[in-house]
Amino acid sequence: MSPKGLDYELLNENVKKVQYAVRGELYLRAAELQKEGKKIIFTNVGNPHALGQKPLTFPRQVVALCQAPFLLDDPNVGLFFPADAIARAKHYLSLQLGGLGAYSDSRGNPGVRKEVAEFIERRDGYPSDPELIFLTDGASKGVMQILNIIIRGEGDGILVPLPQYPLYSAGISLFGGSLISYYLEETANWGLDINSARQSVAQARSRGITVRAMVIINPGNPTGQCLSVENLKEIIRFCYQEKLALLADEVYQQNIYQDERSFVSAKKVLMDMGPPFSKDIQLVSFHSVSKGYYGECGQRGGYFEMTNIPPETVDEIYKVASISLSPNVPAQIFMGLMVNPPKPGDISHDQFVRESKAVIESLRRRAHIMTDGFNSCRNVVCNFTEGAMYSFPQIRLPPKALEAAKRAGKVPDVFYCLKLLEATGISTVPGSGFGQKEGVFHLRTTILPAEEEMPAIMASFQKFNDEFMEQYEDYKGYSRM
Repeated sequence: MSPKGLDYELLNENVKKVQYAVRGELYLRAAELQKEGKKIIFTNVGNPHALGQKPLTFPRQVVALCQAPFLLDDPNVGLFFPADAIARAKHYLSLQLGGLGAYSDSRGNPGVRKEVAEFIERRDGYPSDPELIFLTDGASKGVMQILNIIIRGEGDGILVPLPQYPLYSAGISLFGGSLISYYLEETANWGLDINSARQSVAQARSRGITVRAMVIINPGNPTGQCLSVENLKEIIRFCYQEKLALLADEVYQQNIYQDERSFVSAKKVLMDMGPPFSKDIQLVSFHSVSKGYYGECGQRGGYFEMTNIPPETVDEIYKVASISLSPNVPAQIFMGLMVNPPKPGDISHDQFVRESKAVIESLRRRAHIMTDGFNSCRNVVCNFTEGAMYSFPQIRLPPKALEAAKRAGKVPDVFYCLKLLEATGISTVPGSGFGQKEGVFHLRTTILPAEEEMPAIMASFQKFNDEFMEQYEDYKGYSRM
């Protein structure tokens, strides 16, 4: 019988190449164990509300009123909703003809895009054009749109940091391009060595690949570092020399857990550098409501801003966005609320500040608990999580563990993470899913479990790790890293 249209052997080969470790083998096994009744702690994905983070009150109030506008006509609405939430709901409904059930412009609602532009201008000190801002269904959708626009085939390469968030490797595979990796330096707290990027571009070109763009993730995922201004300047000079577009994934910009290095956007550094860089570098910056103190992953709100992108290219991006007609309209309102929160003097301001500060301060404490916990474990070493939502400890696996993994037909860190899952219910992601140097093994876990549960989780991890090392390592070689 001849194969039919959706039979596996006839599928797009690029789809078959796609791998996405965050929802890969470990996640599927965790889901199976959960069905069997085992308690699973899903630390594999940055999903704050699923791990107990409470929604912020003000944005949920505003969106609730927008979703149910008949409540605004109820004379008792003021008994249940503060006046500033009522006013903001009316504001967004006045911007959106037909309410939340109607399509918006394919770039997103012009009024919300204006709020995003004003936020960027306040943050960076430079003008932002709402016409060069597209609202998207989460930052991921924006990244995929831009990769789709850039990549023409396997002869086009995208320079991506390793370890990297697998959205990039998956998207590049899906669109038929080539991932060109540059390594972050673990011993320098995951700092960027521009020489690694330079060598990678030269090697790619020697293979006939045209490197088109460079990706930075700041703060880092899975590595948790914050790029310094000097690092960002190096990156911009490099992109200028090599004629690369710069794709700046900045979705964790509110997630900062130390005082030594604050987040500084790629756009601000670019503009501060002045011509020729500020006039020449093509920059696309991404942000999201999924992270920060909002953590509204399920709402799927995001945006990207374009700097120095030719008008004809912007038109093509608009055309592609139009195929989907409209980004999620409720998520656009969440984005407007994120970039334009209650102001001092507003009824909801104090509560909003109190709630948002509590989230970030708790995450800061959890980052310390987790880093200290990993570093107290046998054969484990972990850089401090400066930002984002993850720890990325290195697990120094003994030779007997490598042999056991080989016999089981598993990559060594997959073998370790599966054993961890079976023993403790802690669902992580092996470092091999993000890319790492040969012979070096990691796992990625979020810092999102509830703060009161974190000590018990780390104790459970340490007990497992000690038993694992006891089983596979000559005890005489024991050393606490």
